[in-house]
Amino acid sequence: MKGIVFTEFLTMVEGSFSLDMVDTIIEKSDLPSGGAYTSVGTYSHTEIVDLVTNLSQESGVAIPLLLKTFGTYLFHSLARAYPDFVQKTTDPLDFLEQVETYIHVEVKKLYPDAELPTFECSRPHSANELHMVYVSNRHMEDVCEGLIIGSLEHFGAHCSITREEREDGAELFVITKIE
Repeated sequence: MKGIVFTEFLTMVEGSFSLDMVDTIIEKSDLPSGGAYTSVGTYSHTEIVDLVTNLSQESGVAIPLLLKTFGTYLFHSLARAYPDFVQKTTDPLDFLEQVETYIHVEVKKLYPDAELPTFECSRPHSANELHMVYVSNRHMEDVCEGLIIGSLEHFGAHCSITREEREDGAELFVITKIE
């Protein structure tokens, strides 16, 4: 997992809780990196799992909520850092539909060793409904939902999001515009 995920997570923890909380969760976690991250480094995703687990224990906030909140925070941070990615369209569903075919292609150019989830997108019922099938061995579905929420906030869109775990282990997100 790319270091930018870790640096942004720790920045969010510091802003939402405190620098002491950052120190506490790093100390409580058994991190091969020692908790020292660079944005371009690559680290085991188990380190973020340990950090989130310890943050949940220390803060009393449920892990799914922490992960969704982080995903939302991460989207806004990435949109500021890489504005070209979000300026290609004004429609949130069009944007989300391009994650696999445009954004992940560009990310791979910047970080060739990045291990990204995959998305299969379709609009089976109408142009106002997007089905996104999320596939990842890391199972960060809550972060993914947070990223979707962040993108909808960015575009000022009013949408509903439903999730369904499929039999194959993938997660189906259905994002529907509310007119």
